[in-house]
Amino acid sequence: MMAKDALFSGESKNIEYKVALPDKSEKYMKTIVAFANTQGGKLIIGVDDRTHQIVGVENEVLFQLMDGIANAVSDSCVPQIIPDIEPQTVNGKTVIVVSVEPGKNRPYYLKSKGKEQGTYIRVAGTSRLAFPDKVKELEMEGARISWDELTCVGYPVTDEATEKLCKDIESFREKAGMSANSVKKEQLINWKILKQSDGQLLATNAYALLTSDYFPFSKTQCAVFKGADRVVFLDKREFTGPVYNQIEEAVDFVLRNIRLGATIGGLVRKEKYELPPEAIREMIINAHCHRNLLDESCIQVAIYDDRLEVTSPGGLYNGLTYEEVMNGHSKLRNKGIANVFSQMGLVEAWGSGIKRIFNCAREYGLPEPKIQEFDNMFRVELFRNISLGQIESNSVKKTEWNQRKCGESSEKVRRKFGESSEKVRKNELNDIQKKIINILSIDARLPAAKIAEELCISSRSVEKNIRKLKEYGILVRHGSPRNGYWEITQKYE
Repeated sequence: MMAKDALFSGESKNIEYKVALPDKSEKYMKTIVAFANTQGGKLIIGVDDRTHQIVGVENEVLFQLMDGIANAVSDSCVPQIIPDIEPQTVNGKTVIVVSVEPGKNRPYYLKSKGKEQGTYIRVAGTSRLAFPDKVKELEMEGARISWDELTCVGYPVTDEATEKLCKDIESFREKAGMSANSVKKEQLINWKILKQSDGQLLATNAYALLTSDYFPFSKTQCAVFKGADRVVFLDKREFTGPVYNQIEEAVDFVLRNIRLGATIGGLVRKEKYELPPEAIREMIINAHCHRNLLDESCIQVAIYDDRLEVTSPGGLYNGLTYEEVMNGHSKLRNKGIANVFSQMGLVEAWGSGIKRIFNCAREYGLPEPKIQEFDNMFRVELFRNISLGQIESNSVKKTEWNQRKCGESSEKVRRKFGESSEKVRKNELNDIQKKIINILSIDARLPAAKIAEELCISSRSVEKNIRKLKEYGILVRHGSPRNGYWEITQKYE
């Protein structure tokens, strides 16, 4: 009954209704082709697409219509699509359910229009003409070819770059606790990172991605935003070069910009990030492993007040469905990169990445992560343990929440300045110091020059007073001088 409810509860990416079979078969052949080119789906004849009312099909013409659909699909679609066509009785009325599996011989297209103008895909519940780059990816899916294993024409294979890649793989293996096998160019050939042709070594696209910033789109854009949307940047970084370096740098960026708390268990002091580092790492590795390299967008890592968001170009690959992803299934879009990541210990078990992110969140007591999948992008959201209603980015309330989640450096300051409250009482803060604290309680990342502008005093005066506040243990600096932020560790009244 639940399956029936899902089937007739409304159109979606995988379900489309027709109140009656259109006179022109092309009107529904686009949907058949689109289902075959993406994640499969069901076309249901006899349901009103606007009201979802089950109208049904007359029994007198039922089998005639079913034969007509089968013949139209056979005549109109290239390569051949063989749908499952069956009647189904719902609320006393008969409908025709045309089920199409994700196709393996992509791209599928309308014979009358040709491949360029007749290839359709499903996007947000509608069948749309595929753009040329999508047609190209569908061709590669059908030929079982991974773009990163293709020859990178004109890219040089040098001893220096090859040796560095081999050494880096060995280093990652050692850090991951894997066997200390020596990695040479022979292994890179076996892993299809390098190719041999007429006695020459040729670079693949994967080799270029693993040794340089050759491709302009191969970069990871990281940003911290104020609030819960992409309006105000607090910090922004762009990492290029070998993709495994991008992963390390992006993970470090996130860890620098989230809170590190300290808890005491017995006599042991334990430090813990507010988000699980394993999940952060998995999100960024997955993005690089499964991104569409034919799409010239970049991987994006965004930190908001309420969540971490990692977005990679390209939707799910080769007919993979959301349900399959959640059940641990995996289809490799970038086989060369995935193989090297596996050899480096970055990928532990195929198909387990998303489940591991969910498990980490659950163990941390965080809200359940969210997956968003569209035709041209895949996004994973890991939520910080604070509701949007609690976030008031321009209020002291936010700063006080920061104080409760004190960081490593502030803990050091508290040990160093155990009597800081005594010092504050003995050294009553001046008006400028109080104003600086008020300003930083609103925007903890404001530089000294901006504070000086707001107070109409010199930057030197601001810096002098900030040094005093640091001495009292009231202000603690997190991150770099240019891109860090201030934490107010105690009230000064």
